[in-house]
Amino acid sequence: MSAIKLMLTSSTFKHNDYIPKKHTCDGQDVSPALSWTGIPPNAKSIALVMDDPDAPPGTWLHWTIYDLPGTLTGLQENTAKTETLDNGAKQGLVWGVQDSDMDRAGYWGPCPPPGKPHRYFFKIYAIDKVLNLPPKSKLSEILKAMKGHVLAQGELIGIYKR
Repeated sequence: MSAIKLMLTSSTFKHNDYIPKKHTCDGQDVSPALSWTGIPPNAKSIALVMDDPDAPPGTWLHWTIYDLPGTLTGLQENTAKTETLDNGAKQGLVWGVQDSDMDRAGYWGPCPPPGKPHRYFFKIYAIDKVLNLPPKSKLSEILKAMKGHVLAQGELIGIYKR
């Protein structure tokens, strides 16, 4: 993928710091506010993926959102858990390890088993096309549609422990 880096930040937690309880299954389970800079002017859409590579059964998918407008610079806290957003963006299937395990759309926050802290990777991608996938697409379908079309990317890591 591209060497161009995007800056992804949150007003609720810093990179490699703890995600507030409000944004987890132990709180209100609402998405954090996110903002980004560095989107290339020729980006047609933006995609965001949040996952937990420290989950015991394998990388656990918590959020996929795609076809965000290429001109967008962030998401407000508490993004709706609807399949389609007012700005035309769509949310993919999440809450599992394999595509067949997933059955929910929208943000589902950290909810690790008790024990060691888990890392949550928020990955952002600037894409040179609109993916035009239906709502509730699987991550494998989203990644396949993005292949060869990523102009820039970035990530923000949050931590949570129960």
